[in-house]
Amino acid sequence: MFRNLNRLEKSWVLYDVGNSIFTLMVSTLMPIWFDALAEKSGMSSAVYLANWSYAVSAVTIIVAVLGPILGAVSDHRGFRKPMFTSLLFTGALGCILMGVVPDYRMYLGLFILSKCAYQLTLVLYDSMLPDITSPERMDQISSGGYAFGYIGSCIPFIVCLAFYLLGSTGRMSENLSITFAYAVAAVWWVGVTVPLLKNYRQKNFVLQSGKALGESVKRIGRTLSHMYSKDRRVLYFLLAFFFYIDGVYTIIDEAVAIGRALGLDSTGLLVVLLLTQVVAFAFSLLFGKLTQKYKSTTLISVCIAGYFAVAIFALFMHHLWQFAIMGFMVGMFQGAIQALSRSYYASIIPSENSGEYFGIYDICGKGASFVGTMLIGITVSITGSINISVAALAVLFVLGFFFLRKTVKVQ
Repeated sequence: MFRNLNRLEKSWVLYDVGNSIFTLMVSTLMPIWFDALAEKSGMSSAVYLANWSYAVSAVTIIVAVLGPILGAVSDHRGFRKPMFTSLLFTGALGCILMGVVPDYRMYLGLFILSKCAYQLTLVLYDSMLPDITSPERMDQISSGGYAFGYIGSCIPFIVCLAFYLLGSTGRMSENLSITFAYAVAAVWWVGVTVPLLKNYRQKNFVLQSGKALGESVKRIGRTLSHMYSKDRRVLYFLLAFFFYIDGVYTIIDEAVAIGRALGLDSTGLLVVLLLTQVVAFAFSLLFGKLTQKYKSTTLISVCIAGYFAVAIFALFMHHLWQFAIMGFMVGMFQGAIQALSRSYYASIIPSENSGEYFGIYDICGKGASFVGTMLIGITVSITGSINISVAALAVLFVLGFFFLRKTVKVQ
């Protein structure tokens, strides 16, 4: 795959390799360490899961407000790269600090800061896609990004996992092991991004005719009005994406938290999720090749159906081997649904306004699982059942499929 990419495309793909360690930490060690801090304060497993869900939801609200604005500002010439760089270092610094704070409240605050910065880098990163490749290569490059992101994140994660195991088995101070693990993740995130910082140049942009911020806010209003009145295909796709990706990222972000709440072994959960990355790598490449034969919307529909099955399967999940089956099913569709959604969206929006459009896209994009996390938090608070709360996510996939079909009809 890499041999078919030019230097700029490789640099762009490498950011997926770099940032994927943060995504993996969010779904593995971060909730486990929060659980440990929360347990010291006497918090129950149900309250722990609810608080973690609410923190993830808080990130979504913040990104929903800032994402479109920063994305629109980044469409101006010379803005995207320095904004991206600032957010990158803010997120990495927050990640390092999470490994040293002793209190769960401070930890949640830094988590919100770091994940917001991470999410906002993705707004700018996704909007770079029209700058770094041609329209006919977008599916392939986007799929390659996710595929190598999954397999590449395994390298630093194995190191992080080794530190965690040294701490949990008493061979190293637990606090020190967590500090090292978070530092490794942050250094990898920044280090692998260096080629993109060196090679990227913004090619598509809008000319600034006034103050960037004020002008950008006005453009967002005009764009939303245009979507509603004249570009229903983009509007329906965003609605579909809002629902199905919310369910996808809720499952990704909360997998370990859900497993811990069910009483499953932490080490076993981490090993399963590490293997899930390998499965996601293989199937992301497979779906990338399938785009040469099938429409992106058809393949996205297949992925939505797969996730619907995952949500229903959660009703019967009580053992680690069942969690492993669910992990394999998630891996089959995880990278594909993200990559195909990103490239399909990039193909139907104006390239010169990609930052603005991807700012709107990323309101409900990577990891921004507001409805899903709130749904789990509220359902588990009412029913007390972890299984039922996860199965409730099936509703999001049904709604996502419905709006995706409407997208196809207006093409």
